[in-house]
Amino acid sequence: MIHTDNALQNLMSKDPYLEGYLGDVRMHLERFNHRRKDMGEASLGDIANGYMYFGIHPSSDGWVFREWLPAADKVWLFGDFNNWNTSSHPLTHTGDGVWEIRIEGKRKIKHGSHIKLIVEKDGERFERIPAYIRRAVMDTNTMQLCGQVWCSDSKTIPADEGYLSDSTCEPPVIYETHIGMAQEEGGVGSYKDFARKILPRIKKAGYNTIQLMAIQEHPYYASFGYQVTNFFAPSHRYGTPEELKSLINKAHNMGIRVILDVVHSHACPNIGEGLNRQDGTDDQYFLSGDRGNHSAWGTKCFDYGKPEVIHFLLSNLKYWMEEYRFDGFRFDGVTSMLYENHGLGSAFTNYDNYYSLNTNVDARVYLMLANELIHELNPNAITIAEDMSGMPGMCLPADDAGFGFDYRLSMGVPDMWIKLIKEQPMENWDVMYIFHELSNIRPGEKSIGYAESHDQALVGDKTIMFRLADAEMYTGMSKDYHSPTMDTAMDMHKLIRMITATLAGDGYLNFMGNEFGHPEWIDFPREGNNWSYHYARRQWSLADDKNCKFQYLANFDRDMINLVRKHRLYAVGKAQALWLDQQKNILVFSRGNMIFVFNMHPTQSAEKVFVDCNISGVGCYKAIFSSDEEKYGGWNRIAKNQKYQPKATDNGFGFNIYVPCRTAVVIQKI
Repeated sequence: MIHTDNALQNLMSKDPYLEGYLGDVRMHLERFNHRRKDMGEASLGDIANGYMYFGIHPSSDGWVFREWLPAADKVWLFGDFNNWNTSSHPLTHTGDGVWEIRIEGKRKIKHGSHIKLIVEKDGERFERIPAYIRRAVMDTNTMQLCGQVWCSDSKTIPADEGYLSDSTCEPPVIYETHIGMAQEEGGVGSYKDFARKILPRIKKAGYNTIQLMAIQEHPYYASFGYQVTNFFAPSHRYGTPEELKSLINKAHNMGIRVILDVVHSHACPNIGEGLNRQDGTDDQYFLSGDRGNHSAWGTKCFDYGKPEVIHFLLSNLKYWMEEYRFDGFRFDGVTSMLYENHGLGSAFTNYDNYYSLNTNVDARVYLMLANELIHELNPNAITIAEDMSGMPGMCLPADDAGFGFDYRLSMGVPDMWIKLIKEQPMENWDVMYIFHELSNIRPGEKSIGYAESHDQALVGDKTIMFRLADAEMYTGMSKDYHSPTMDTAMDMHKLIRMITATLAGDGYLNFMGNEFGHPEWIDFPREGNNWSYHYARRQWSLADDKNCKFQYLANFDRDMINLVRKHRLYAVGKAQALWLDQQKNILVFSRGNMIFVFNMHPTQSAEKVFVDCNISGVGCYKAIFSSDEEKYGGWNRIAKNQKYQPKATDNGFGFNIYVPCRTAVVIQKI
């Protein structure tokens, strides 16, 4: 339970601007306390066990199956075990909307059996997949998903393996991935292929965390996994549950954490495959009427005020952690959850936008409960909120009146880069504006910086490299090709990623392939592209080709990530601006024991950039990293063996350094 007065005081100490909204925050906390009290004194880890009770499970003499269907009049279980007889195995209503059947004999149902439900409501019968099904596969006759009994030993992860989580875990440097499109060949990739081919690439590239997208079962591949039907079933497209567990285990053995891109913000509207009208009503799991329909996404919106829905979602989180050993979650669509209008059309320019009748307080309570559960099960788990609204307290603990997330995604950063590239000549880029936008983070809260994610790579949009190079991406990536457009694109791609990685947060994220400037967008097979897989893949061979500039970008990203991790950049506090020259597009800042110098002007090199050493102190300095190195496609114009001795000048205590146009230099005191 939260001590409300203390929590509000702690919140105010971090953000005094919230003083006029403490009444709203108090109401949110009291709603949380009320909900938590109703759940009893047990820990959330002891409560969130729905997947152990509902669904189908072996019993001492056969099988037991349970489903929550509060509005159903009659229910039957059927499948290949009874030759698809829809009336031979009725369930019994045991109370509180729970239906149950016990089937004697181990052989009647077995591992791999296909099962479904018949639900009768007001005289109408319809087929459903059990809500807690652990595997769903495509029925080639109906072209709809069908439930499959999956009861193989869940302890395929060795006993000495578990979460990759201890006190020495680094801040996350995340490789955002999609199993299906991780292969280069046309088609859908597998868990096995990903573990064998892609995990070693991620390890070599220096990333310490992978974020798996599109794992929860979804019937429409092109939804990118964001229209979930079966919340407890890993996608059948990529292989078996055991193969996913093996992938996670292998990542852990490599020292790589694995987090799940979990979708609890909405659900697929499909009837018969997912939760929509599971018991014949539209408000079993979802809000009733128009509130239950997401106007922009065409999906269903959960009723977070209903205890059974909270239990379902919390049990889902525990299931993925305990059964698969995920090390945390990236929560999709948090903004959509928090506001009745889902944040659509809201600029969130002032605090009034956060606290009003538009706020879905039940959703906030659920997110607080979710974070409590996750960190109870694994104190070192990572939780990341995808929230573009900037809701205060998102990454503060509940005792500080926060939501309990560890990080939020800095979603404004990629928007800023796109806006600059599209709308302003590079010589007009305002380094003061860039520094402010990248470093402006709520007090006491942590964020994940990123220049682009999968969102910016989708068809209809462009990656940063594609925007910078445009048509020359197809003709200018040979190492012996040079043009003003291509050279500028290469250099600025490196600078944008480096300034983002070193300035924009307490962690970093990259979508697979973007680190080496993957040349094309993402477009899943659909009618509009003749069901082609051409754009639903990653062309790794480009990064491996010694004749292509993609290799330069891959080398740069690898060394940039290693630099960040080696010097524990995300554990040393925020950056401090040392020199901002808006006329020359020069930006100098310090973070930890390193000084970062950026010349972002497209054409003008700087003979003398002043490096202020007042913070770093007296000593001898040298450049330890430069984007202008030959292995990154540069010209080696920064001497790494040259030493710089600061002294008192008219500008302060420091020294001058030559920085070519479109170049980043990292300086450290010896």
